[in-house]
Amino acid sequence: MTQTQFVASLLKVREPALQVELVRITSQGDRDQSPSLAQAGGKSSFVGALEEAVRDGRADLAVHSMKDVAVRVPDEFALHTFGPRADVRDALVANGTAVALTALPCGARVGTASIRRRALLLTLRRDLEVVPVRGNVDTRLDRLDAGGYHALLLACAGLDRLGLGERIGQRVDAGVLVPAPGQGALAVEYLAGREDLDALVRTGVDREVERAVAAERQVTWRLGADCAMPFGAFCAVRDGELALTTVAADPDGTRMLRVELSGDDPVALGDDAAARLRKLGVGDLLGTRADDDG
Repeated sequence: MTQTQFVASLLKVREPALQVELVRITSQGDRDQSPSLAQAGGKSSFVGALEEAVRDGRADLAVHSMKDVAVRVPDEFALHTFGPRADVRDALVANGTAVALTALPCGARVGTASIRRRALLLTLRRDLEVVPVRGNVDTRLDRLDAGGYHALLLACAGLDRLGLGERIGQRVDAGVLVPAPGQGALAVEYLAGREDLDALVRTGVDREVERAVAAERQVTWRLGADCAMPFGAFCAVRDGELALTTVAADPDGTRMLRVELSGDDPVALGDDAAARLRKLGVGDLLGTRADDDG
């Protein structure tokens, strides 16, 4: 809802006469609090409920975190990044102490719902006990404060948007914990062919954000990766040039592959990164047909 309100406010700045109604949707992913997000149906369980509301006319636009959206959406929908990109980094939130990853005690219990965060964290600290945690941000923070964990790994973007940035002990460098593809970016989805909505949404598209996210999503698509895999991709824009970093790791952190490339074309850059990762054997880590050029 916070993200949706942010998008609505930007749209109204661009179109002051615009009337906006927020439609609350409760998805299966909200109701199912299984320990694993994958067990609850994955992030598609959240996105799918919003798409259904757009499909049947209950809503004109759906707002998502781009990292939750499948890299290929059904042809009936149009999808764009929207607005500026928030902090892409992962956040370490410790119980009452602003500490760094390196300062966590040996054997510390760290909660995360992300397989990517778990795998990458274990490549750095094999001694940590990384355990699943579900629920909204407030629920997770309550469990942390009650002593259930030494620390949590969350997204900086989500905490900042909720006004909880002060809880962040460390904003972990994106080169250390490489973010999920699309992390920090917002996505707006609507029915394809709605020229009125297309014109409105495009007023809020940041071209550099869209190019960067396109590169991240292209390599993800080429590898057949998704949110249930230990895979990260982040593209920075430096003086107009794209710099793409991709990583894949064993879930237990014993092995990690990394490719860093730069270029101008996001699609070509994503394709090149995927090809290089395939040659390194990324399919063994992701359990996909990543060795298949198709």
